[in-house]
Amino acid sequence: MIITKTPLRISFTGGGTDLPAFYKNGYGAVVSTAIDKYIYITVNKRFDNSIRMSYSQTEIVNHVDELKHDIARECLRMVGITGGIEITSIADIPSGTGLGSSSSFTVGLLNALYTYVGERLSSEELAKRACQIEIDVLGHPIGKQDQYAASYGGINYFTFERNGEVRREKIIVSNNDLRNMNRKLMMFYTGVRRSADGILSRQSKDTKNKMEVLTFMRDQANQMKSYLTTKGFDSEFAAMLDTAWAKKKSVTSGISNPQIDELYQKALNAGASGGKLLGAGGGGFILLYCDEQYQQSVRDALELNELDFEVSNYGSRVVYFE
Repeated sequence: MIITKTPLRISFTGGGTDLPAFYKNGYGAVVSTAIDKYIYITVNKRFDNSIRMSYSQTEIVNHVDELKHDIARECLRMVGITGGIEITSIADIPSGTGLGSSSSFTVGLLNALYTYVGERLSSEELAKRACQIEIDVLGHPIGKQDQYAASYGGINYFTFERNGEVRREKIIVSNNDLRNMNRKLMMFYTGVRRSADGILSRQSKDTKNKMEVLTFMRDQANQMKSYLTTKGFDSEFAAMLDTAWAKKKSVTSGISNPQIDELYQKALNAGASGGKLLGAGGGGFILLYCDEQYQQSVRDALELNELDFEVSNYGSRVVYFE
């Protein structure tokens, strides 16, 4: 039996510049961090040659080609496994909430399957192969940031080059800044789950008309990386989040709505200094920067489920192997 543990992620700025419609005109850049909420994948040899796949549903099929779960099917094909295996997926947070869960699932499953057949891949190779499955094989209209965040873990600055290559620079912050990040960042669930594909598909089509906004967001990722490494984590970070959210809302329809705008304004009125909606938009989690003396006021104002989280320094790992 093999168990992998793969983190989810929060993206601070630069989202949308990891889509080929943007980075093929120059380059994209994102600042993000992995968090201590995970996708767990278990892989075990099955007693016969069938495949049992358990997620929100359970599939038992005789051959990999019969699997309805498209990501699992293509991961098995890539590794070369056609049967005789049992796979289970457990998530700390449901899908469709803006934390990159589908890519964390892909990375974690590939990590488990390659370990199962006796191969160990680097973080870069795991991310590359996850991108290949989600984007090239399945044609999902997503970018590349989530796969790399899940593979590497920690706080990172990623660039997406014109030729499709991804470069990673780990952002090192002081212990004090890390403590403040864990204390001052808050996350609340809006109660809305959605598929990111529709929003991202529209965003990709709208990119040519929004190059100025996306270029600003790309440049802000450069600025945020520089600020975190030289000045640290403080209220200027909150201002950057607020500016990033205002810009992101203008990229395409569906990223925000009156309900989300009202929630965000309530948080600011209660003492939060800045924030944004995570992921493609339309629902999921709101991320806020809030000094500790105002946090209870924000909780009272929003009346939403809060997710307690911290930065995770580790990417996808094999945590059990027998």
